[in-house]
Amino acid sequence: MFKRSTLRLGASLAGALLLVGCANHLPQRSEQEERFERRLLDHSLQIDVGEPRVLELPQRRVRVQEQKTFEVTEFEVTRRYDRYTPYQPWRELYEVPLGAVAVVAGVGANVLNVIMLGRLPDSATKDWISYGFAGLNPAMNVESNGRSQQNLASLDERQLDKRMDYSSLPWIERPVLVKAGEKTHELSTDRNGMLRLNLLDDPFAEEDVTRIGTLLLSVEDPLDNTRADASLLVSRTLRGKLQEAHHLIYDDLEDDEVAQWVHRVKRLSDLGLEEEASELEQSLIELTRNDPELQQEFLGKLMKDAGRLVADPGSD
Repeated sequence: MFKRSTLRLGASLAGALLLVGCANHLPQRSEQEERFERRLLDHSLQIDVGEPRVLELPQRRVRVQEQKTFEVTEFEVTRRYDRYTPYQPWRELYEVPLGAVAVVAGVGANVLNVIMLGRLPDSATKDWISYGFAGLNPAMNVESNGRSQQNLASLDERQLDKRMDYSSLPWIERPVLVKAGEKTHELSTDRNGMLRLNLLDDPFAEEDVTRIGTLLLSVEDPLDNTRADASLLVSRTLRGKLQEAHHLIYDDLEDDEVAQWVHRVKRLSDLGLEEEASELEQSLIELTRNDPELQQEFLGKLMKDAGRLVADPGSD
């Protein structure tokens, strides 16, 4: 029983030693790369509601930005690999005869090199002999880069630099909560991180905007609950204009006479809502595009009664 266990152990050790000895070790290979570690130190959101903080006009463009501070560490990483050619016994069928040829050729090359005063390259005088003896060795294959294998021998990291990195990016197409009175609306920024507020547009158009004294804006990143808040006051003067402006813009246009169209545009302009007056003006020009006679009547009265100069829509 003892002899049998001893024989098995000896066979195992002999097999392991044979496998290690059969590996034809190649020159060690190393590779280098740079690695960066970014550690977030600070994250904040910023809402820029612009100036003044009191709304005198129904429209306002609000900018939302995301700011981050990182600690960036740069490393140089060096990996070293042990390379070897794994042993495959069947390759000895051709490596042994090729090895014999290579040894003879190497010996001949060395003799010739003596005659030529050392002018032959090492690939002929040394490499052929090395290849030949490796081929003649039945327990070893010749070196082969094509089927070589490798194992990670060591990994070294060296710190090169450490610095602070700052980023300020727009809050692109992300939600913004706007509380107006008792209601909270979810709006969205555009691709530039801008939010366009318009108290004469949805979702505020259906509310009693005369009672809205303050707009509360808030944004939040759900990943780490970072948030920011801002407020805009709505002036009493603007609140007094909004209800009338809403009727001037949204009441039915098609049943009105041309003179009433002109009155609407002129009244919006008189209220100081020039942007809204221009938008209504363009809407009416588009509405009459298929009726050139009616369109010319509207443009004429617009210039005569409201003193507004509009480019001829047919001039393009």
